[in-house]
Amino acid sequence: MGQTDEIKIRAMEPADLPDLAEAWTQPLAMAGTLGLPYRSLEFFEKRHAAGGPTAHLVAVIGGKAVGSASLHRADNRRVHTAAIGMAVHDGYAGRGAGTALMADLVGLADDWLNIHRLELTVYADNARAIALYERSGFVREGLHRDYAWRAGAYVDALAMARLRP
Repeated sequence: MGQTDEIKIRAMEPADLPDLAEAWTQPLAMAGTLGLPYRSLEFFEKRHAAGGPTAHLVAVIGGKAVGSASLHRADNRRVHTAAIGMAVHDGYAGRGAGTALMADLVGLADDWLNIHRLELTVYADNARAIALYERSGFVREGLHRDYAWRAGAYVDALAMARLRP
């Protein structure tokens, strides 16, 4: 699990935060999230210290954390559900890091956490991410019109989910 010749997938460690802060603030990576530009390393360190996801994986290429993916488990009557968040550094997009992260995150959800429903929200204009999610078994469940304000305009988003086979 979690390794090709070039990409290693492992648990996120605090020492990864400088690399991940760089990845998360890249123009394309940031534009695919609800995050704001100009976030500092200190912002990400405080967010990490406050606690977070059920699982947080990183993709490492050449010793550098170039992307991350996380599972955020729901509670109460939705305990069978987790939401996914992920981003890959612009300079490493298209090299398989997102595919490797998604494969290991889905495997973790299916094989170790007994999560039945994985769900995510993705901007409707993010064709690369949508293609990755569909290859990973996610289906489109709906459209959120004017979902978020990004770069001076409203943008739509797709609700997608994958049910464990």
